[in-house]
Amino acid sequence: MIKLTFCLKRLPHLSREQFQAYWRNTHGPLVASVADTLKIRRYVQLHSVPAELSAPLAASRGAPDDFDGVAELWFDSLEVVAANGAREEARQAAALLLADERKFIDLARSPLWWGEEHVVVG
Repeated sequence: MIKLTFCLKRLPHLSREQFQAYWRNTHGPLVASVADTLKIRRYVQLHSVPAELSAPLAASRGAPDDFDGVAELWFDSLEVVAANGAREEARQAAALLLADERKFIDLARSPLWWGEEHVVVG
């Protein structure tokens, strides 16, 4: 199992509430609509709580600015993801998601990476 983790920063003109509402109610269903095409096994949105709730913890660690949310997408393997590039319907689905992401995510400030989970507890 391979996971794509995407740490999201909202576009500057959106409030946290506007960002999270669009992400949950518009982009989430869009991802669900193409999940089979892209062979996404699981998709989870982690919405941030108000900054003042996290500020004391962040300050105690000297942490950088927080994210507005984190998206997690699971796939069977990197080979499955690579195979998406060879399928026209998968390329179209990925382009659809990227076009929508540009409406609410500051992509230049939102890191993403592939990783493998190693469960320690649970």
